[in-house]
Amino acid sequence: MNAKAQSVLVTGGAGYIGAHTTRQLLAAGHQVTVVDNLYSGHRWAVPPEADFHQLDAGDRKAMTGLMQSQQFDAVIHFAGHIVVPESVANPGKYYQNNVVGSLNLIKCCQKADVGLFVFSSSAAVYGNPKEVPVREDAPTDPINPYGRSKLITEWTLRDFAERPGPGRPMRYVALRYFNVAGARLDGALGQATPEATHLIKVACEAACGRRDSVSIFGTDYDTEDGTCIRDYIHVEDLAKTHLYALAHLADGGPSQVLNCGYGRGFSVREVLETVQKVSGQDIHIIESDRRAGDPAELVADNHLIGQTLGWIPEYDDLELICRTAYQWECKAPWN
Repeated sequence: MNAKAQSVLVTGGAGYIGAHTTRQLLAAGHQVTVVDNLYSGHRWAVPPEADFHQLDAGDRKAMTGLMQSQQFDAVIHFAGHIVVPESVANPGKYYQNNVVGSLNLIKCCQKADVGLFVFSSSAAVYGNPKEVPVREDAPTDPINPYGRSKLITEWTLRDFAERPGPGRPMRYVALRYFNVAGARLDGALGQATPEATHLIKVACEAACGRRDSVSIFGTDYDTEDGTCIRDYIHVEDLAKTHLYALAHLADGGPSQVLNCGYGRGFSVREVLETVQKVSGQDIHIIESDRRAGDPAELVADNHLIGQTLGWIPEYDDLELICRTAYQWECKAPWN
């Protein structure tokens, strides 16, 4: 991985994945500027070494001003709404923030001649894939507004990258996240998203006594135990993919769309059993109806990211993911 220092603008850098990535960027010697409106991020999650601006990444006037005052080599774009059921209930919120906001940011990059862009996309773009593990060239058919908002932004980046005309052409890497979870091994940072819906965090909240129960949304899926199957990736491994993507682009690499996952899945029941095992706590489990917008199984084919970026995961262990998430939850700043 190229260690050349760069000036990097990180949008959503006070959020869960953004804050972990910001720390890794700083540790690698990059100069980091964080933009976050603190809608779901936290000011304390941003290291003091990073230059912080409380702004909306989709505010063209504010972002144009920032990019005029500082010269950036690259943008890593995390800022976006991510709750699938909310996107179904309130699609306009997701198209406005995730699509329009991203378009505004991309236009600002074009105007400021920032040619390198790493985008926080999602496996939700695949919808219900016909083949699992799912490859990057599989059909994209998202089944919820959240997934559609991510796919539209991928298309936008592709069109800007392919446009003719003057100015620096944009090159990008769109990273399609599978299910991120866990916390730093030193306990310094973890998921603090308010009213989170991610299974491992919710289960850890229950194990710590801050939630009465955990619901399984659907027990009649066409899977071995009837519950949804997901590919869980440790947040530190996911954060590292952004540094690899940045190095790829800095070295002149072409635009890419890449899966970020471990290539194996676990059911909801398996995850709940693992959280109970690592915590030593019983969790009250309620079986509920299916949740709108949930595919039965999402597991990554992750060969391309290894071949393209040379990325090798370090924390591919469900027990480790759940243990670090539980330890963080029990010692988190809001306790």
